[in-house]
Amino acid sequence: MKTQIKTDEEIMHMRQSGKILHDILVILTREAKPGVTTKRLDDIAASELKKHSAKAAFLGYNGFPASICISVNEEIVHGIPKERELIDGDIVGLDFGVNYKGMITDSAVTIGIGKISRDQQRLLDYTKKALYSAIDVLKDGVRVGDIGEAVDKQLRAGNLKVIRNLGGHGVGHQVHEDPIILNFGHSGTGETLRAGMTIAIEPIASISTHDTYLADDGWTYVTSDGSMSAQFEHTILITRSGAEILTA
Repeated sequence: MKTQIKTDEEIMHMRQSGKILHDILVILTREAKPGVTTKRLDDIAASELKKHSAKAAFLGYNGFPASICISVNEEIVHGIPKERELIDGDIVGLDFGVNYKGMITDSAVTIGIGKISRDQQRLLDYTKKALYSAIDVLKDGVRVGDIGEAVDKQLRAGNLKVIRNLGGHGVGHQVHEDPIILNFGHSGTGETLRAGMTIAIEPIASISTHDTYLADDGWTYVTSDGSMSAQFEHTILITRSGAEILTA
């Protein structure tokens, strides 16, 4: 799949899509508290999308059965919402995609429920820092290896382990477009990105392992040692001089 330069009209629709996504994630973050089920959060996401005349980009994607991916604790990504009640001390990843007028944006946050440990907070802090470290290097002509190195450097600074088999990607007309953007790499290597491209950068890390396995549901990736995992993500427009966060 060839990486696509987006038109001005497509970028306008992606800005609208990103605004809707951001606003719904704010609502979900507020509603995620002890006693609330992940299914309830999915229902809220679906209801809010209807208010905006938008669609869930993930619903039905390769058969995914929900509007949002919700991953708890050792679950890394692609968790399916269900009747699991959140409890004090959980960390919860909310990974959401919005389709508005045919243009898709993708964003994720990981939040703590109630009181969390210092190690959990370190995981959240440095994974989020890794996202913004990567955004700081973006501009016309940047290479995907520059992004991967920026992410990995920040995660290593936090004594975290990058999840190597998952990463970012192009986004816009489809949930996943070229290029693949790994969360590790070497500066000056890999595909060159140009102004007008739209990508999703998503650092994904765990406290103590690089390794994952796929759960019996066929969707949810889990850390091999049961350690906590976090994900942060924004959809970004590459510009001549830098980058514009479309999901902020």
